[in-house]
Amino acid sequence: MTKISNNINETREIISKWKSQNFSIGFVPTMGYLHDGHLSLIKKSHMENNKTVVSIFVNPTQFGPKEDLSTYPRDFDADRQKCEDALVDLIFFPTAEEMYPSDYYTYVNVNYLTNNLCGRSRPNHFQGVCTVLAKLFNIIKPNKAYFGQKDAQQLSVVKKMVRDLNFDLEIVGCPIIREPDGIAISSRNSYLNKEERKAATCLSQSLKLAKELINNGECKISFIKNSMSNLISNQTLAKIDYIEFVDLNNLQPIDTIKKSSLCAIAVYIGNTRLIDNFII
Repeated sequence: MTKISNNINETREIISKWKSQNFSIGFVPTMGYLHDGHLSLIKKSHMENNKTVVSIFVNPTQFGPKEDLSTYPRDFDADRQKCEDALVDLIFFPTAEEMYPSDYYTYVNVNYLTNNLCGRSRPNHFQGVCTVLAKLFNIIKPNKAYFGQKDAQQLSVVKKMVRDLNFDLEIVGCPIIREPDGIAISSRNSYLNKEERKAATCLSQSLKLAKELINNGECKISFIKNSMSNLISNQTLAKIDYIEFVDLNNLQPIDTIKKSSLCAIAVYIGNTRLIDNFII
């Protein structure tokens, strides 16, 4: 039976009891509306830990004023059932007031790695991400925490925060989970109507094109980006936010293809912003 806690102190008591029994704790932080991508992280946690904790919290501090906080998909009953089916040991499901009381003033920033990609498009987004994760890590005190590679910049930023602030845990990156047509699974896919859902395949198709060009020896990033841009722009419903090639270690732009690089894209399909990537 999956335990559910809305309270920080209660959650700490449960974790403390497990720790006293020398159980290892795996942690999967989510904003809910769970899908196969989340379930793959839960499965990985089960393989590597005695207990698995999932947090479900739509974090208000990582949304900008014109973003989709109020409309972000939520379905706790379905999430709870999926967690029970996946044998999750504890769901931490706090309110915004529990996480951010009225006299809350402290925030966490990771500089430099957040200047590019989604950090440029979404100011203060990563401040909100790092702040809530720092709080969750302090509450859950996991041995390992699991993140999907789809949010590649977030994964790099969180790893850096954990190193710099000496958190005693391991961050585990897990592969992108895709639909049969190639689109990366995301909670925001639920926003797409049938026509937009079909158009959204242009993201993975552009990444496939980039891989083919690289595998055929193309090294000029400007040529690869133009080829990707042309493919995406053929979709009238698509509007490119960015197409970037960066060094995977520092997330700064590169001029030519090299090992340990990341190709990351963000594209609006209608009003829905989707991201995808691959590692070179």
